[in-house]
Amino acid sequence: MKQLLFYAWMLLVFTQISAQSITITESSGWMESAFVKWLPVDGVDSYNVYYSGGGITNQIIETQLIRNYGSYYRADVLGISTGTYTIKIVLVTANIEGLATVSNSITVTAHDRNGFAHFNGHVPGAYNLDETLKPNAIVIYITENSKITISLNVVGATTKPCVGLQAILDGFKKGDDDLPLVVRLIGNITDLDYMLNGDVVIENENNIIGSITFEGISDDAQVNGWGLRIKRGTNIEVRNLGFMLTNANEGDNIGLQQDNEYVWVHNCDLFYGAAGGDADQAKGDGALDCKRSTYVTMSYNHFWDTGKSNLLGLSENTTTGLYVTYHHSWYDHSDSRHPRVRFYSAHIYNNYFDGNAKYGSGSTEGSSLFLEGNTFRNCKYPMLTSQQGTDVFNGSN
Repeated sequence: MKQLLFYAWMLLVFTQISAQSITITESSGWMESAFVKWLPVDGVDSYNVYYSGGGITNQIIETQLIRNYGSYYRADVLGISTGTYTIKIVLVTANIEGLATVSNSITVTAHDRNGFAHFNGHVPGAYNLDETLKPNAIVIYITENSKITISLNVVGATTKPCVGLQAILDGFKKGDDDLPLVVRLIGNITDLDYMLNGDVVIENENNIIGSITFEGISDDAQVNGWGLRIKRGTNIEVRNLGFMLTNANEGDNIGLQQDNEYVWVHNCDLFYGAAGGDADQAKGDGALDCKRSTYVTMSYNHFWDTGKSNLLGLSENTTTGLYVTYHHSWYDHSDSRHPRVRFYSAHIYNNYFDGNAKYGSGSTEGSSLFLEGNTFRNCKYPMLTSQQGTDVFNGSN
């Protein structure tokens, strides 16, 4: 009798699931990723999401990539190469899959990997050149709730497991763990309990074998109030994040502080920071600065009304071996430093300088700037070689 009741219950559940329908409201491909949105379905416990294409059939995605926004759901598919894909949404009730709906065909394109960060055959970050994950890559997900409880065993770490985002990154500081690491941020992430002078800091002791990607998921991943600092990092990638109201001691949304190489920062939105104490810090100290680092690419970033956008170089006192690329970024009514350069050789191309109050790019202290293909609109001084704060022409610039 119990067996008959169980089968009857199963039949009822299956009938209820089959009666439901899924309404997809939007689906699209982006650069080596894709997403789908759909309306909630009453009476279901959850959804499974699969993708097909690029030689892959019905590959399920991780549950962290499926999010409930109240009036709709969204799922993101990451780490897929260029090509045509479909995404399938499946209703789940009582651990039983029911009705499935498949999206229209989605076209996925490639990231632009031009620039010095990929020089000498390097592939910054935890993804291959075709954007699939590198072998044995570790993926962790950071939300407002998990940022202090996430844990990971890291080779060479003093304490195991490392608990909390910064503690995990501290574990990679010695450069003993060669496994690629992907840190995926979901939603609005405010200050952590443990940071380093108001920053989350990425280091890997210039481990030429290791690599780290620090990325946002979807179109609403935000770094809110804290900064991201990179020190002695090699093969580092930062992408798809919004930075705002940074009040860290170093003052930058993103700061390449010292001794970095092969770093790629791209497709980020950088807003002005919290006001500092100096007269020129009304919009914060800096947006995306780079010091004592080389083979760096900063591309496809959007600078929103930032004050001092890109400082490049400080006290390197050499003009050799320092190479940075800035391309396809939008300096949107930002004030100055696009970039302001000391010592470095910088390739600055295909950027949009729009309503810049003070100046576009500035060359000082023996630096070498190659500007091409840029568009300047209402930019007071597209380029300066003097009159940039303390950098005054003295015959050596």
